[in-house]
Amino acid sequence: MPQAPVSLPLGIVVRRTPSVSRWAPWVYKAVSVVPGAGAADWQVMREEGDVVEYHAATVPLELWRTDTEAYLTGLSAKVPSIGVVMRDATEREDGHPYEVLLATASPYECQDYADSGEELLELVPMPEGLVALVRDFIEEHHEDEVFVKRRRDKKRVDAKEDGRGDPRISQLSDVYRAPRSGRSN
Repeated sequence: MPQAPVSLPLGIVVRRTPSVSRWAPWVYKAVSVVPGAGAADWQVMREEGDVVEYHAATVPLELWRTDTEAYLTGLSAKVPSIGVVMRDATEREDGHPYEVLLATASPYECQDYADSGEELLELVPMPEGLVALVRDFIEEHHEDEVFVKRRRDKKRVDAKEDGRGDPRISQLSDVYRAPRSGRSN
C-alpha cells in the first residue's frame, strides 16, 4: 500500500506587469511562493503603479517518499526551485487569465509539464526554509537504488540452421519450412 505524501500549503505569488506587445496588455509571471499560506483567490498583495502582485492561489506541495532522487536533483541545482504549473482559464469571469494547478519540487515532474506544452511552467526560487524542509525530507526517506546488471541468456541466437527457423521458438512442425539446401550425391 503506497504511503501518503507529506503535504504543505504553498501560496503562489503572481506578478502582473504591462506588456511590451500590442497583442497582450498584461504579462503574468509566478515570482515567489509563501510556505504555510492560507487560502486565496487572486488576492491583491501589493500595487506599485501598473505592477500588481497577487496571491493567486494556495496549492499543496506534496513530497513523495518515492521521489527523493528527483528532489535531490532539484536541490543540487544552482538555484533550487519550485515549479509552478498554471493553465489558461478563459472561463473565469473575474478577468484573471490563469488557474494555478500545482506546485512541485521535482524537476522531473516539471519537465513532464514543460514537454506537454499545454500548461505554463514557471520556476520560482525556493525560500531557505523550504530548502531545509525538502533536505530534511530527503535525509529521512532517501534510499539509494542498487544497480542490478541484466544478464543475457547463454543461448546463441546467431547460429544458423537452414530450414529450422528461429532456434529460440520451439516448433513441432512447419509446413512452410524450406527444404535442405545441401543435397548429398
